Amino acid sequence: MPELRLPINAPAAAGCRRHSRRLRRRCRLIFLPLLSLALLSLAYLSFSSHANLPIHAMHYGLSNRENISKWNGHEYSPDVTNISMTKVELEAPKSRKKLHKRYAPCQIQFLPSVDDLVEPAHYGNFTQFSLSYILKEEVLLHNDFFEPLFGGYQSLRDREETYHAKDQTLHCGFVRWPDDYPSTGFDLDENDRRYMDTCHVAVSSCIFGSSDYLRRPTKSRIGSYAKKNVCFVMFMDELTLATLSSEGHVPDGNGFIGLWRSVVVKNLPYKDMRRAGKVPKFLAHRLFPSATYSIWLDSKLRLHADPMLIIEYFLWRKKAEYAISMHYDRSCVWEEVVQNKRLNKYNHTAIDEQFHFYQSDGLVKFNDSGQLPVLPSYVPEGSFIVRAHTPMSNLFSCLWFNEVNRFTSRDQLSFTYTYLKLRRTNPGKPFHLNMFKDCERRAIVKLFHHRTNETTDPPPANLRLDTIRHPYRTEAAI
Repeated sequence: MPELRLPINAPAAAGCRRHSRRLRRRCRLIFLPLLSLALLSLAYLSFSSHANLPIHAMHYGLSNRENISKWNGHEYSPDVTNISMTKVELEAPKSRKKLHKRYAPCQIQFLPSVDDLVEPAHYGNFTQFSLSYILKEEVLLHNDFFEPLFGGYQSLRDREETYHAKDQTLHCGFVRWPDDYPSTGFDLDENDRRYMDTCHVAVSSCIFGSSDYLRRPTKSRIGSYAKKNVCFVMFMDELTLATLSSEGHVPDGNGFIGLWRSVVVKNLPYKDMRRAGKVPKFLAHRLFPSATYSIWLDSKLRLHADPMLIIEYFLWRKKAEYAISMHYDRSCVWEEVVQNKRLNKYNHTAIDEQFHFYQSDGLVKFNDSGQLPVLPSYVPEGSFIVRAHTPMSNLFSCLWFNEVNRFTSRDQLSFTYTYLKLRRTNPGKPFHLNMFKDCERRAIVKLFHHRTNETTDPPPANLRLDTIRHPYRTEAAI
């Protein structure tokens, strides 16, 4: 029986296969470019600068979006169209790290050595008059109102008179009371007093309340003459001495810790450690009565230059009797007031009281359009002071101390007022003050941070109100 087979249309099957191959080829030609375009679009959305697209913000976060905006040189303005993000999320976050300005030292042309250093012959031609200081105040009999004060009791009328550069007796700290009253403070050992009486050039600093570490002068920068003839005195209280001793800074048999002669102060005159530090800072002419020159540096500084070269550069070469650096950032007392209150450096009411008093007595802004500033800055960086112990320099130091004693301990608030008032009161008697650049200060000292922040206390209310009669006084010249 013959085999039955289904007929096969061979040409038709071949045509169908050719048709499917053409279709696949056309699909490749269409879909491959589309796929490539899609990948390119995704890459564009991921890496392009269109940070305001919602998909970009949600995927990479706002901080990255902000960075990308900065990279492209424009600020980001959010388009609030994505309802999945809150208003707070759309706002650019504040930077957590505060950007600090960098302040660098500048070049100082010191003399090559102190071997041939001689005080200029014309240097002593400054305003001449005689100053003496109130040594003791006697209280009225059976008057329980008065308490012994280191700065004494000075009325506003007496205060006004002290601004005249003339022969006078004035308050300038170290006021004692009758023997049956307690000491007003800043008590020194007699051996230390005798040592300080021999000093003709003094470099001094202080640490009270264990508020700082001991910064020793850089010995390699101090010449042999200064090591033998300059007194380096570090004032400290007993707490600081104990702390430094526990850290290995133990005074030798003569009281020296390296170049520093440690002088222990008992019975500090103020609870405010910052105010207590103003005694050695401003009253070097009282503590070193035989000294012709003195240099003050804050305990946060390490001396990095020879004291005699410093005196030659800042005083002799500039024909100045007082040198202090301008502030590194601020030039107006108004700015300093705002900064002190913003950082809670002192009681705001006490700052306002002092500032309003100064305004009522002629203090003007540094950039006042009606007056040209008489100093390159009205805010000092008071951590480094170079002085000649001339009558005008000593008077200015007493006046500045009395302002700190009467008002707040923030001496940058009272510096310009004191200087301008002294200058205004004595038009024919110049005070030669050299206010130098802060970068020069940074060239001769190394700056550190304080160990702790000092506590503050308000000044005595009875001094500021000036509602009391003066007790009887005993005057003495020191």
